Amino acid sequence: MVQHLNRLRESASQTAGPYVHIGCVPSFAGLKGMYNGVDLGRTMVNDKTAGRRISLRGRVIDGAGSALRDALVEIWQADHFGLYNSPSETRGAPDPNFSGWGRCATDANTGEFRFETIKPGRVPRFDGRLQAPYIHFWIAARGINLGLHTRMYFPDEIESNDEDPVILGLEHRHRAKTLIASLENGDYVFNIRLQGEAETVFFDV
Repeated sequence: MVQHLNRLRESASQTAGPYVHIGCVPSFAGLKGMYNGVDLGRTMVNDKTAGRRISLRGRVIDGAGSALRDALVEIWQADHFGLYNSPSETRGAPDPNFSGWGRCATDANTGEFRFETIKPGRVPRFDGRLQAPYIHFWIAARGINLGLHTRMYFPDEIESNDEDPVILGLEHRHRAKTLIASLENGDYVFNIRLQGEAETVFFDV
């Protein structure tokens, strides 16, 4: 006998709203008593972490040129030796003093995100070709149905950027510049543009 399950219809699709902050960065959202007051992903390094310390900041910018003040940004990266803090890492032992992952909500006033991390080592692609040092970004925000993936490359890695297999594989090579950070007052600055003429390259992963 066929049953009509009209009471179990698919719910409406929703974009990331205020609950993404409550669930992912509760201290930032004003909730007390969770994770000892430090949201998961806010600290990536300690005083024993190997490698060159860097500060990374930027904004997520909409099609009108305004910074999103309610976005959530996550980053993943290799350690100083080019190894990932992952159970699937088989090339060696990653730095135990480096998390390899960070999470930050954009500032409610300035729209800026900031990470204190290290410059990653080079990682081979599946075909063995070395990639330039890069940091993987994931962005969630109101109005975005699925999180967006992109990469940030370093402006002081010109030679390795020129031979990076992912950059070389871009259909529109002139857009590679949207993946390269700038260096301002000692900080790497990476602004992610969601739409418009200088829209950041996003990856389907």
